[in-house]
Amino acid sequence: MKKKLKLVALSGLAILVLTGCGRTDITGQSSRLWEQFVYGFAQIIHFLSFGGLVGLGIILFTLIIRTLLLPLMHVQTKSTRKMQEVQPELKKIQAQYPGKDAESKRIVAEKTQELYAENGVNPYMGCLPLLVQMPILWALYQAITRVDFLRDGHFLWFDISGHDPYFVLPILAALFTFASSWLTMKAAPEKNAMTTSMTYVMPILIFVMGVSVAAGVALYWTVSNAYQVFQTLLLNNPFKLQEERDAKANAEKNKEKARQKALAKAKKKK
Repeated sequence: MKKKLKLVALSGLAILVLTGCGRTDITGQSSRLWEQFVYGFAQIIHFLSFGGLVGLGIILFTLIIRTLLLPLMHVQTKSTRKMQEVQPELKKIQAQYPGKDAESKRIVAEKTQELYAENGVNPYMGCLPLLVQMPILWALYQAITRVDFLRDGHFLWFDISGHDPYFVLPILAALFTFASSWLTMKAAPEKNAMTTSMTYVMPILIFVMGVSVAAGVALYWTVSNAYQVFQTLLLNNPFKLQEERDAKANAEKNKEKARQKALAKAKKKK
């Protein structure tokens, strides 16, 4: 979770840095590889901008990107679920070796890696989808601010390359981020302070960045985070998971009751 926060912050910082550099227009004649990559993105959005609506192009572009990333997101969800399931065992290891000395830390690290290997857990998989999206986000920002046929676009109440004057998009992006984080937290078998705090910190961070960047980027965040809510309900539905956990717990209780009842009968026969 800390790694995810750092990556989000890094992504926002990179966009803010990009605001102050590379102000020249990008065209089909631009020779740099990165600028060609950005112009390619701009052309895709322009193609999807039916009726000349650049905002519609960004929405469709976002939906396509998120759908293409869905298999990777599914792998991430499975990895995150496995990570959550081994948390009780991980806490036992940490409690068994509570020392702060180098030897205790080494043992905890080794035991943790063994635990991850036994359960097929990859602690870095949770960051992979975000890493994939970072260059997309940077390219989108550059396309919106440096390619003329996107920069001059207008959609609903805002200019694509300007700021949302009514803060609607930053607020929606923050709300969808909160909904996604809350659903993810609810799906976890155990709650912790870090997960709970991140549920509230991430939306604030997204709102602040949404206010600072071009409205076209805020629109991308809004649609992307709304898609994330749908994806969570589809792949990692916390309500279904809770029902499964409750059913499993009840089955174990009934099994234990049956065992105790059998033992009691056996004692009576003696």
